Amino acid sequence: MMEAYFPILMFVLVGVAVGVLPMVMGFVLAPRRPDPEKLSPYECGFEAFEDARMKFDVRYYLVAILFILFDLEIAFLVPWAVVFSDMVAIDSLKVFGFVEMLIFMGILALGDIYAWAKGALEWE
Repeated sequence: MMEAYFPILMFVLVGVAVGVLPMVMGFVLAPRRPDPEKLSPYECGFEAFEDARMKFDVRYYLVAILFILFDLEIAFLVPWAVVFSDMVAIDSLKVFGFVEMLIFMGILALGDIYAWAKGALEWE
């Protein structure tokens, strides 16, 4: 009975090895030759004057959410449209698929309208 779980164990072990082994190899094999030039501030030429964990504007997150919204819309709509145009199935299934996609597009359109109403599409 335990033989059935051996492939799962091997999958987990290989996955962990692929994730951990390159980091360990980099830590062990990387040359360590620090000098003042390597430890100096990168590109900008002066020391950082703020905390690296500063707060982002809310609009940044709204744009990210809108990107995900439009990305989902395209990621689901294009393959569906390709399959829908070539589908030679029962007409009721074709109508059901069309209605389901209309519902999906309606939900995404509500998200777009909400973002527009909140002013997320206006950038100052």
